[in-house]
Amino acid sequence: MVCYKVYLFADIVSHNVECDDMKLTDPQQTISTDDSRFRVVVAGRRFGKSYLSINEIAKFARKPNQKVLYVAPTYRQAKTVIWDDLKEKLYAVNWIKKVNESDLSILLVNGSKISIRSSDNKDALRGAKYNFIVLDECADMDPDTFYTVLRPTLSDTKGSALFIGSPKGRNWFYDLYVQAGATEDWNAHQYTTIQGGQVDAEEVESAKRDMDERQFQQEYLASFVDYAGVIYYAYSEENIVPFDYEKRMGPRVPLHIGIDMNINPMSATVGVVYGDILHIIDEIEIYSSNTLELVKEIQSRYPHKIVFAYPDASGQAQKTSAAGVTDHIFLHNAGFKLKVNKTNPPVVDRINSVNSMLCNSNNERKLLIDPKCKRLRECMIKHTYKEGTRQPNKTDGYDHLLDALGYCVYQNFAVRPRNAWEDTGRHVKRTSGRMMS
Repeated sequence: MVCYKVYLFADIVSHNVECDDMKLTDPQQTISTDDSRFRVVVAGRRFGKSYLSINEIAKFARKPNQKVLYVAPTYRQAKTVIWDDLKEKLYAVNWIKKVNESDLSILLVNGSKISIRSSDNKDALRGAKYNFIVLDECADMDPDTFYTVLRPTLSDTKGSALFIGSPKGRNWFYDLYVQAGATEDWNAHQYTTIQGGQVDAEEVESAKRDMDERQFQQEYLASFVDYAGVIYYAYSEENIVPFDYEKRMGPRVPLHIGIDMNINPMSATVGVVYGDILHIIDEIEIYSSNTLELVKEIQSRYPHKIVFAYPDASGQAQKTSAAGVTDHIFLHNAGFKLKVNKTNPPVVDRINSVNSMLCNSNNERKLLIDPKCKRLRECMIKHTYKEGTRQPNKTDGYDHLLDALGYCVYQNFAVRPRNAWEDTGRHVKRTSGRMMS
């Protein structure tokens, strides 16, 4: 195991103290030197998360007059995980001016203050401001702990945060991990127990024999295990690929837009087709809306584009606007070229078409998604069947963007009978259903 000497405990204000050193492993060093404002660390058990947290707390607190906060899911965890080790490190270099055992806070000689708290009383965290926050084992926390309570405490100081923990299914911690991979000022790190260097391979192999596959993947491989009954099982992060379509294909490339005509929300996926690949470049969700508003949004984002639209078949009769015009007529009048059957494709065929594009039997991924399509990615991961059935859950809110995507995929790439779509090379014709152009 390669270790680094990181001299964090340097001179404080006018106090000359002898430098101590904390030795970090390769992965810990990579995380510590990452200067992103928000860092998400997904790690297997015994990776050294607590040690890394102490390191980061000390690194930020060495600056004068800083407010540093460590948050664990419960008070017991907050006190037992790092409290004694943190005091020991700080006492060793004479950084401590005062310790409040009942409040779990430490005042340093340079005016910085370190507070240890729990998220089980998250309202008690309100009202303060911090320069740096560690949220440890945050998969066990209510997401409101950060989004509603703690995120505003970083605004005055433009402070930063470290989210660290082991996976617990694909909950909000997974959402943070996905977000960190596609958002400015964020970064994500993922390490297994073995990569942490604290546990040898023999012990990990022993644990593998004692645990079921799902438990082992989650606890030791730091994997976000799929929800039970997930519909789009073929999806993985390998389907996430950035794509500058105009640079690669030119400004006149046609857009292929799948549309689910649901009032709340009106949903659409925007893609481009090259060869046998569909690359989704954008997503649209508009709540309490109608087709006319969706058309205006598409035209606002993509003016002067050729648009092939793949709407919900019910739109040929449905009227989401008070104007009394059918949804398909709105799309047609906007200049969109409609590709739609008289009825929607069977649900199972649509789902199978999407899964086969996500990853086929040759391990080829022909449905790619731009990282900015965060909501579509979330829907892919979390949309499930109703328990004990093969019927998609239509109450979880994850179905609308996926329905829109499915209409586009099915019309372009599904294996269908010979009398369906026939691409002549010059135009598209059908012998069943209809096309408006």
